[in-house]
Amino acid sequence: MDQKINVYIWDMDETLILLKSLLNGTYAEAFNGLKNIQEGVEIGKMWEKHILALCDDHFFYEQIENCNKPSLDALSQYDDGGNLSDYDFNQDGFGPPYDDSNNIKLAYRHRFIAHRYKQGLHSFLNQEMIKDLDELYDMTDKYTDRWLSSARIFLEECSAGHKKTSLVAADGIKSSASKYQHINLLVTSGSLIPSLVKCLLFRLDNMITDENVYSSWEVGKLQCFQQIKVRFDHPNVRFCVIGDGWEECEAAQAMRWPLVKIDMRPGGSHRFPGLTSRTLGFYFSVVYGSSDAEDEEE
Repeated sequence: MDQKINVYIWDMDETLILLKSLLNGTYAEAFNGLKNIQEGVEIGKMWEKHILALCDDHFFYEQIENCNKPSLDALSQYDDGGNLSDYDFNQDGFGPPYDDSNNIKLAYRHRFIAHRYKQGLHSFLNQEMIKDLDELYDMTDKYTDRWLSSARIFLEECSAGHKKTSLVAADGIKSSASKYQHINLLVTSGSLIPSLVKCLLFRLDNMITDENVYSSWEVGKLQCFQQIKVRFDHPNVRFCVIGDGWEECEAAQAMRWPLVKIDMRPGGSHRFPGLTSRTLGFYFSVVYGSSDAEDEEE
């Protein structure tokens, strides 16, 4: 009961990944001529192509593009648990009007998407495509001075970092328990399905589970944050928002949660590489007190 839970609420674009700033050249422009702007644009276009192809070919995006929901669990009450192994998604008549019957069909699609997300890219892409994606990832990571890999490593640290405490039972036997549990959530202004696909393509799916991906496209970030607060409603839960946009800044302020604002400009500490557990610990201490702030470095 004394275990603390740290919930990290991440933005995606220009925080955990770089994409929009590659496509519009703003990432390269910040380097004052040291980066080839067109190279970044071309890299961004390649990612855009793969994202759209995976959405349409493997995640029903053409069918459900106009049915964006805040999360894959949003319609869980409509899912009757029916067997989908032989279900034909192309012949079930899904489409407007989006009544209860079609909500069941959409909930089926969400369950299928969640399963596919859990299985990972290797479960439905061939080795040639996996190789192409690996090469694009490495190319992007090199161009961005290891932004992608640094963000991923930091996310892994947030997922696994904890402080062990020794417990002595009545029989005198010692055991250890985690003093901290760390949970990564994603709240993105993009629509849900492309955001899940980005998590897969940019190797974030092992640290951010399908039920922890939220889309604020329809409802706004503040409402997503309020839903998260209800979901993790406990005195020992602490929240921290990490992102670069104005909307999460305003939403974090409204929730009175600490915000780490990402700055893409080179040389800063609030970027990747650069951001550290010690920095997050400082922001936690400002809002929640400093007694355990040093433990955030774990």
